[in-house]
Amino acid sequence: MQVTLANWRTPPFNRWAFHHVRELIPTADIPNDPASVRCLPLEARELDLEAFLRETDTDGMAIVRRGKLVFERYANGMTPETPHILMSVSKSMLGLLIHELGIDAGRRVADIIPELQGTAYRDATVRHLLDMRAGIVWNEDYLATSGPIVEYRKASGWNPPGGPPSDLHSFYQALDEAEPHGGPFHYVSPNSDLLGWVIERATGRRYADLMSERVWQPAGAERSAYITLDRLGAPRCAGGMCATLRDLARVGLWMIESGRMEYLETEGSPEAWAGGDLAQYFPGLPMRYRSQWYALHGDAPLVFGLGIHGQNLFVDRANRIVVAKVSSQALPLDAGRIALTMQAVSRLRTFLA
Repeated sequence: MQVTLANWRTPPFNRWAFHHVRELIPTADIPNDPASVRCLPLEARELDLEAFLRETDTDGMAIVRRGKLVFERYANGMTPETPHILMSVSKSMLGLLIHELGIDAGRRVADIIPELQGTAYRDATVRHLLDMRAGIVWNEDYLATSGPIVEYRKASGWNPPGGPPSDLHSFYQALDEAEPHGGPFHYVSPNSDLLGWVIERATGRRYADLMSERVWQPAGAERSAYITLDRLGAPRCAGGMCATLRDLARVGLWMIESGRMEYLETEGSPEAWAGGDLAQYFPGLPMRYRSQWYALHGDAPLVFGLGIHGQNLFVDRANRIVVAKVSSQALPLDAGRIALTMQAVSRLRTFLA
């Protein structure tokens, strides 16, 4: 049952690997501040979720209502002290950091990183990347066994190396085809890693240190998080952040209480979302995507991060409810389990409101 770079994202190996990532891939710490840990008082509620947790291959789930922890469960060897990979919820953490840093979203990324001038990103802006509306020719096929996405994962250190050594920064030179930017939502994970490079180039500081200072410590995290690195130290901002479940929930609380999420509830294009890649997984739901976050419209909007294999952070500001969930689902994107999770969260919001 040896877990390796060749199998760590597939079952049954992912049930162990997803909360032991730093034993497989180089990482950088995202330190917390022990002097400013946010207290999470326990106020347990009777919630019949056991069948749902089993059906969605849940490794851990925590629900916070009005600042109190009302539900918490763990499985597959995970504990409250265990950091679990967030996959693309890492993108949502990235979006928060860019907002905190005040980086001008209207700037061309090639003005910040001149090395991109000859690539498909030469005319893209920070906003195009943030909202997944850069016209990069790209197929986010998680089950592909060859092609650009496999080379991308080799560059990030997530797949076994093969061929000449690669890294995330040099990978962008291979992306040279683009359609007009600003069109429909088009999910391209390299956009998010590029935003991490933008942050480091614009500030002259390490991404992990900035995430610690501007998001992790202000949110009152109890434990340090970490993020995976490529062979030259570039952070995998698109999916490599690992954190405990409670600390993920604390980020949601910080968003609610600090007024840092109202823009996510109202901004973004419904038309761009409806014509985009992932609308099929949320049929009939009125949605937007803004700054690496999904938003469900309504009287009480729901803002959430979503990662492959069943990672989620749901934030309901109106009802002050946060749901954090980490999983080891077999498929990267499982339409049935996404629908089941959205239904469960809807019922929880109604019950706990």
